[in-house]
Amino acid sequence: MADSIRTFVAVEMGPEVRDKALAVIDALGTAGADVKWVRRENLHLTLQFLGQVPSGEIPEVCRAVSEAVAAREPFDLEIRGVGAFPNARRPRTVWLGVSAGHDQLVALQKQAQKALKKLGFRPEDRAFSPHLTIGRVREGGGPSLAALGAAVAARPDELCGQSRTTEVVVFSSQLSPSGPTYTALCRAPLSAPP
Repeated sequence: MADSIRTFVAVEMGPEVRDKALAVIDALGTAGADVKWVRRENLHLTLQFLGQVPSGEIPEVCRAVSEAVAAREPFDLEIRGVGAFPNARRPRTVWLGVSAGHDQLVALQKQAQKALKKLGFRPEDRAFSPHLTIGRVREGGGPSLAALGAAVAARPDELCGQSRTTEVVVFSSQLSPSGPTYTALCRAPLSAPP
């Protein structure tokens, strides 16, 4: 095992959301902008990026996340609306929003973040804004960036499916020229009785 592992904590998406996300990607791709679209198997909602974690600390990270989320109840997420950071006029990151389940997801993220802070992982500087990243605009974005922005702006309320949240996953991320490969290091069930 490597001395350190690029690590993040996330919630995976179910097949309905993954399929709909791919349909949105296909539609937005017709704009012709230079975007690195997220592969189906990599679609997730990041709760916290931890960076390079010494491999010997991974079991402690898994234990902390598992203990933090064990008392929470499973819940449904509704993925709705297409948007971009910083905005549709200057898209850098293209995402799908969270409507139903938003508050439960925020509470889940805070719980995990609090446990990870005790291990020395700094919380993000900005407030958690739940979103499912589907694409990142490459440097410059190409001449069709305005067309991509218009296509994003035209879909503010598009329903992109539902996904049941029953666990939080600690992932490793291995970067390569063809894109990242994510591997589950551990799964932390939400196990409070409904």
